[in-house]
Amino acid sequence: METLTNLESFVRSAAHGSFSEAARRLAVTPAAVSRNVAMLERNLGVRLFHRSTRKLTLTEAGEAFHLTIAGNLEGIQAAITGLAIAGAPAGTLKVSMAPTFGTMHLLPLLPSFLKKYPQIRPEWHFENRMVDLIAEGYDAAIGGSFDLSPGIVSRALAPAHIIAVASPAYMHGRTPPDDPTALQALDGIMMRSLQSGRLRQWMLRDAAGNEVPAALTTSIIFNDPSAMREAALLGLGVAMLAVPDVLPALEGGQLIRLLPRWHADAGAISIYYASRTLLPAKTRAFVDWVVEAFKQQQLAERFAGGLS
Repeated sequence: METLTNLESFVRSAAHGSFSEAARRLAVTPAAVSRNVAMLERNLGVRLFHRSTRKLTLTEAGEAFHLTIAGNLEGIQAAITGLAIAGAPAGTLKVSMAPTFGTMHLLPLLPSFLKKYPQIRPEWHFENRMVDLIAEGYDAAIGGSFDLSPGIVSRALAPAHIIAVASPAYMHGRTPPDDPTALQALDGIMMRSLQSGRLRQWMLRDAAGNEVPAALTTSIIFNDPSAMREAALLGLGVAMLAVPDVLPALEGGQLIRLLPRWHADAGAISIYYASRTLLPAKTRAFVDWVVEAFKQQQLAERFAGGLS
C-alpha cells in the first residue's frame, strides 16, 4: 500500500506541474517530492509524468491515476488529521537549541513535559548553528535569526538583548563605565562569529533611542558564548552576552551588569517549526508547552535588557 506522502507528492506535482512548487506547498524539499513520485512510479510499475526542464506533464497512465485518487485525497487527509487530534502526542521529538540557553532554561522544564506527555521521546540537539528544519528532519528549533524559508513559521518568545557584564572581582578598583565609549578602558572578551568569521560588534542603545558602539578593547577571543561567560566569571574582562546566558549569574551576584541603561538588540528568541497541513501532535504539544512555560516564568520580561 502506498504511503500518503507519496500520493500527496504526486497529486500536488500534477496540480502545479512542478516538483518545486509541490515541495513549497508541502514544506519539503524538491528532491524529497521527486523521490516520493519516483518511488510511487516504481511501486506501480508505470511512468506517471513526462519530465522536461520546464514542466511536468502527466502521461496517459498518470492522468487516469490522478482522476482516480485526487478527489479522495482530501478525505484521507481529514481522517488522518482527526486521528492525530484524538490521539495522544507520541514519538521522537527532534529539537535544536543553543547549548547555554537550552541547558539553563529548557532542560529544567523537561521533567514536567515528560510527565504530561510520557509517550514523547525527546531528542534534543544542543548546537550553536542554524539548522535546516525540513532537510535535517527537525520537529522544531529554538533560537534567533533563522531563515524563514517557505513552509517554516516562527513564534516569538522573548527579546534577544545583549548586555555588558563582568565579575565583581574584575571591576574591583576600576571605575564603572558611565557610557559605552568608556568600555574602551576595559578588557574585552570578544566573540568571533561562526558564520562570518568576524569579531562581533554591537551597537548599544538607551531608552531615549541614542545609539553608541560598544568600544571594548579586544583582549580575548572565543567562538562560543558559554566560554565567554565562564571567562567573565573568572574575572578576565567584560563580555557582551545575551541576557538569558547570564541571568542566573546576575541574579546570584557572580556577575554584575555594566551600563544598565544600555543594551543591544539582536532580534527575538523564537520557536520555529514547519507549517504542515498535518502538524504532528507531538510538535504542537511542544510548541504550546514552551510558550506556556515562558509565560508562567515571565521569561520575556526577565530577558529584556532594557529593564535595569
